[in-house]
Amino acid sequence: MLAQYTRPKLLVEPFAGGGIISLTAAMESLCDEVIMAELDAQVAAVWQTILSDDAEWLANRIIHFDMNLDNARKILERDFNETRDIAFQTIVKNRTVHGGILAAGSGLLKNGENGRGILSRWYPQTLARRIRQIQLVQDKITFLNEDAFDVLERYKEQEAMFFIDPPYSMPGSKSAGSRLYTYWQIDHERLFDICDELRGQFILTYDNAAEVAGMAMRHGFQFQEIAMKNTHHAEMSELAISKNMEWLL
Repeated sequence: MLAQYTRPKLLVEPFAGGGIISLTAAMESLCDEVIMAELDAQVAAVWQTILSDDAEWLANRIIHFDMNLDNARKILERDFNETRDIAFQTIVKNRTVHGGILAAGSGLLKNGENGRGILSRWYPQTLARRIRQIQLVQDKITFLNEDAFDVLERYKEQEAMFFIDPPYSMPGSKSAGSRLYTYWQIDHERLFDICDELRGQFILTYDNAAEVAGMAMRHGFQFQEIAMKNTHHAEMSELAISKNMEWLL
């Protein structure tokens, strides 16, 4: 529960990925404006399409696609140039490979959930409905296909709320970041330095590792362990980090 929560006018999510925080903020009117940023070209194509006039095309493409192993392979093997085609290809990949992993080397589902194979995570009506729901709040959302560090530098002087969820792999760690993300290598020390310069409040989430706790303490940040589950539903924990955790309690 947010004890001293002040509704921000602007939310910035520089490592947007699936954008659940940004979308929730926009749909629940938790802020006036949302800035989402993502460097990965595949993910960017999805957001660029959903937040454009091609959103309805994408929703219909999903609904009318005959999902089976052969058709999925044909889509995934194509080299597309149009943004909306790349968006559809990315959604097909996300819904048909193990763990929804977009990084190179991910294999297609064979057994899947409840033995449904390639269809186990393909819910076209649900996907189309989500796209149309996002369209209703598109005026609140600005998407940037840019590097997270550039975005943070640009907005660091604003009274914004920052939700920062970077790819987790620390140098020498056993984190799965290199398997999950295309852009998983970042300058972690630089990220903590920029967070120290942010004028607004921020929440920084990281894997629960000694190196992370050490960086937080060196910058005078507070942190708290929070429970979570991974894609295999295994119980894990991560760290929520901020300049002051009191407003979150």
